[in-house]
Amino acid sequence: MSRDIWSEWLLHRRFGGDAQHMQKVLDFLRPIRDKVLHNARLAEGQTVLDVGCGDGLIGFGALEKIASGTVILSDISQDLLEYVQSLARDMGLLDRCQFVRAPAEDLSALDDASVDVVALRSVLIYVSAKQQAFREFYRVLRPGGRLSLFEPINRFGIAASDQPHVFAGYDVTPVIDIAQKIKAVYRQLQPVDSDPMLNFDERDLIAYAEQAGFGEIHLELQVDIVPPEDDDWHAFIGTAGNPNIPTLEEAMQQVLTLDEMERLVACLRPLVESRQGIHRRAVAYLWTVK
Repeated sequence: MSRDIWSEWLLHRRFGGDAQHMQKVLDFLRPIRDKVLHNARLAEGQTVLDVGCGDGLIGFGALEKIASGTVILSDISQDLLEYVQSLARDMGLLDRCQFVRAPAEDLSALDDASVDVVALRSVLIYVSAKQQAFREFYRVLRPGGRLSLFEPINRFGIAASDQPHVFAGYDVTPVIDIAQKIKAVYRQLQPVDSDPMLNFDERDLIAYAEQAGFGEIHLELQVDIVPPEDDDWHAFIGTAGNPNIPTLEEAMQQVLTLDEMERLVACLRPLVESRQGIHRRAVAYLWTVK
């Protein structure tokens, strides 16, 4: 049986197998969900399409906020669709849910003008054909329908991370040569100029929306340059940042000798555990009206 990298990451690898870290991630994501849904201006009796539903954070959040109406949960992962269907069954919400296997850029399973709201969180970072995805959002929305989304602007942190002595926001000057080997692993998997996660910013989101036909467009950019929030070393090395890359622990095992691993850990672990780093983060909320 082939691996489903999406469900494997979403349900396990993004937490590093740590229940406490999982709770921190969920606590971080709930306000994002709430803001996406607030910007969507949900109303009773409407149909909401949760694109790239994952574990159902957006879709089930919508069902909590409106007493009547339907949520369509779509994803490219059959495993995740089965997972959210099981959750909906356990919560007694099956009669208000539909489940569609579809990528964001091809929602042909849905009719034109068939939904009132399209909502998504951190989905376009995995989509190469972003403009086509926006055209699909526009197509399936009814007149007056709303699109509301959240996306990380990962390009923001690239310049700082490309400095040789910086690794994941930490100064690793004593082991620059070793850190470069790890960076090369990630650069090969996700080239800066072409990977969907890195090749756009907030201005592109606006352009995609305009070119798709949306007439009313709003965007809010949030930028934070702050010390690391977490000091958990095991979560740091055991968490994969997205489904397409290894954890730091896996990357070290791939390309470093035992001596190099020991040197990198000796330098990096005290910095992580004492939070002696800087994290650069930018995110965008965009909401539109058809």
